[in-house]
Amino acid sequence: MPSLRLQKVRELLKRQIGEVIRREFPVSTAGLISVNDVGVSGDLHSATAFVSILGNAEQQKRGFQLLVQHRKRIQGLVAKSIVLKYTPQLRFMLDESIARGNRVLAIIGELEQSMPNE
Repeated sequence: MPSLRLQKVRELLKRQIGEVIRREFPVSTAGLISVNDVGVSGDLHSATAFVSILGNAEQQKRGFQLLVQHRKRIQGLVAKSIVLKYTPQLRFMLDESIARGNRVLAIIGELEQSMPNE
């Protein structure tokens, strides 16, 4: 189980990365980018932000490209807004859990409709 300090740093990074993304990337271009979770290494030198992007396929592709291209800028803006001994090196990964969850719910809905009523 992560220490209380690591949990606080994770939540702080999650909130700040989300804020920076909301300010820097327009929804019309990049889709709606949401930071679902942030994983932080024990030494706080690296962090992985798990993001989901709502929008059409082109917006999702473009949104992730923008995150990767502007990683250092996002990292710098986060470093200016929070005070840590080390600013973790950011990495972005797509989190498909929301899409998978919606797919499971759709399948359950279809099964319920196909079952005969008692």
